[in-house]
Amino acid sequence: MATRADDSNEAPFDTSASSKPGFGESVGPSGELAPITTPDSDGHSAPDPEYVPEPQHTPKDVAHTRTAALWTGLVVGAVVLVILLVFIVQNLDSVTVQIFAWQLDLPLGISMLLAAIAGALVMAMAGGARILQVRRAAKKNQRHGS
Repeated sequence: MATRADDSNEAPFDTSASSKPGFGESVGPSGELAPITTPDSDGHSAPDPEYVPEPQHTPKDVAHTRTAALWTGLVVGAVVLVILLVFIVQNLDSVTVQIFAWQLDLPLGISMLLAAIAGALVMAMAGGARILQVRRAAKKNQRHGS
């Protein structure tokens, strides 16, 4: 609890919750007063200028929810879609794409987007195969270990 230096011209210090800080008193986020230093040159008490109150809520206290993750994912997805749209609009020159016996005339932006999607699908299949492999190994170890 904060204390005050004894001042003869001030009323006694009220520690109730309804007390308001006086002029020049530092108040932390939880309402506690800053520690008092020695009286200043006029004989009045002053708050400690180096006092830093403890924060009430830190970012660690805020719970991470699925809704927050969904919202963040939607915002990131919308930004990526805008960037893709700008990329496609800026690359509308037609190019000829040959795949095996097929020959397609597509805008450059769309052909590059399709190539990126095909690459992502190949990576997803490789990752999915690895996940299945690890699950099977875990089930096998669980049956033999129990």
